[in-house]
Amino acid sequence: MLHELMKRKSITVYRLSKESGVPYTTVSDLCNDKASIKKCTAETLYRLAKALDVSMEQLVEAELEERCNFEQFKSNICHRLKTLGDTAFLIELLEQDTIRRYHQKKWYPESLYLLAMLDYLSRLCGVALCTRYNDLRCTKLDTTLYPASVLAMTAIAGNDEQKKQAVASAIPEFIRFNIVECEVRNVT
Repeated sequence: MLHELMKRKSITVYRLSKESGVPYTTVSDLCNDKASIKKCTAETLYRLAKALDVSMEQLVEAELEERCNFEQFKSNICHRLKTLGDTAFLIELLEQDTIRRYHQKKWYPESLYLLAMLDYLSRLCGVALCTRYNDLRCTKLDTTLYPASVLAMTAIAGNDEQKKQAVASAIPEFIRFNIVECEVRNVT
């Protein structure tokens, strides 16, 4: 998040250090992930936030975001879609830029799941693809992610037939990223 805020203000590590009064090594360590903003003193957070013209909350909010397991993440996203509806979900997803934020945090499954959801809903709604994520559309996960239910059925059956069936019926926008997803609407 610090990188993003610095980029928005067109400010370098050196300049941020000078304007905030925070030592250069501290700012550099924060920018290079050698130190965590969560461990900064309130004074350091205050000085950085003031120099960047943001609130202290904005400075730390991305760092405080907890990562849940992928099954829970998918469930939360599908429930959000059900609550908002297709159009409002698409608007929220694009306005919050969660896809890029998760990708920058190296939360690749979550990032690509949201991108697949964006592309899938865009197709269903007849909306042109958002080109902001074209660089991410060229990537995919190294290993295929299957739903927990498919993995359980595979283990019970003792063969990969369930996996093959799931891949065959997967939504194309998801399987493109090596994510097996067959249903995003039937959530309870």
